[in-house]
Amino acid sequence: MPKELPHGKVIGGPIIIYNRIKYLSRNHEVGLASFMREQDRQYLDTLTPYLFEMELVAYPPPRGIWRKIGDYLFSHVPPYMCNTRSAAMREAVGEMTRRSCYDAVIAEYSVMGQYLYQNEKISPSTKRVISVHECYTIARKKVLALYGPFSRRGLAALIDLRRLETYEFAMYRDADRIITLTPQERDGLLSYAPDLTIDVVPHGTDTELFIPAPPEERETSVAFLGNYPHDPNRDAVIHFIDKIWPRLKQKIPGIVFYVIGRGPTSDILAAAERDPYIRVTGQVEDVRTYLRRTRIFVAPIRLGRGFRGKILEAMAMGIPVVTTSLGAEGIPAKDLENIAIADDSDAFVERTVRLFEDAELYEKISRAARTLVEDNFSWERGVAILERVLLDVVTGERRRNGD
Repeated sequence: MPKELPHGKVIGGPIIIYNRIKYLSRNHEVGLASFMREQDRQYLDTLTPYLFEMELVAYPPPRGIWRKIGDYLFSHVPPYMCNTRSAAMREAVGEMTRRSCYDAVIAEYSVMGQYLYQNEKISPSTKRVISVHECYTIARKKVLALYGPFSRRGLAALIDLRRLETYEFAMYRDADRIITLTPQERDGLLSYAPDLTIDVVPHGTDTELFIPAPPEERETSVAFLGNYPHDPNRDAVIHFIDKIWPRLKQKIPGIVFYVIGRGPTSDILAAAERDPYIRVTGQVEDVRTYLRRTRIFVAPIRLGRGFRGKILEAMAMGIPVVTTSLGAEGIPAKDLENIAIADDSDAFVERTVRLFEDAELYEKISRAARTLVEDNFSWERGVAILERVLLDVVTGERRRNGD
């Protein structure tokens, strides 16, 4: 049950869901209730072979200013979750559990947990699991701390936090099990609610699809990949352009920055108009087309929580990654062994330049990154863990956190 259609051409969080469906369907009947935008209809054939049944609900229309004010003042659902509020989705989820007698229903993303929480239409025999890709309370508090309450983004975070913590953690406590993508996210949730039972089910990547490109295809370039309506991705790109990119251009003549992925925001597009060496691709059919050209993957992540699958994909292709400690969350990262960690702009410039200039270090990190992904992050491994967790939930076993 995701907030957007998971399919074979998607990037970001939905690719996790697509692969969970794909691999769980080998041994189980899997149904899907999902929001869908009309432009994604063309991708349905990549998904339907793995499904027992599917219910698609139109994505809720944007809420006008007066509706948002009403949400803020009167809705029992916090304003941050109201944008995806849908009576049709609530009905579809309940109807599917009763019609098809599912053992468990998983809400992918916390925002979809609202369709499990206090939903009397769900079959009493169906166990409810919330897959927390990112705890919104923690994430919005981080935005507020970074930007401050007197900035536009900080004020928006402050508004988003109204009733959010109380509702979000009541929702988690009401579920039969919580799963996260990283131990760090699990620990963050437990700091708010030590009584939760949480399992870590890691991200994965397709190591047969994402393979290293020949060295001669690599350009003098760096790249970032993401869905830019998701603010941590937008923030990372703008921070890179403002604080890091000008210094890299001085030190590495002719360098190109590829901004790959769906929905580039107006500030990203404006930066590309000013600088011809910033190449914004928009949504592409196959991200590997650009990753094969990329010499270094940059991810100066400052916001959000959870796992960044984009980093695994780059590592699987043998592209050295320069990122922050937050960006490397969930990965057994060793600085200058299989990745480069840089938590401020000066370090980010230094690490990136060093990888361009030190061929031996570049090859060392490239090889180690590929090996790390092959050994630890196959989709089969992650889904096998998920399968065990679901069996625990369905059979009534509740284990201590982390066991």
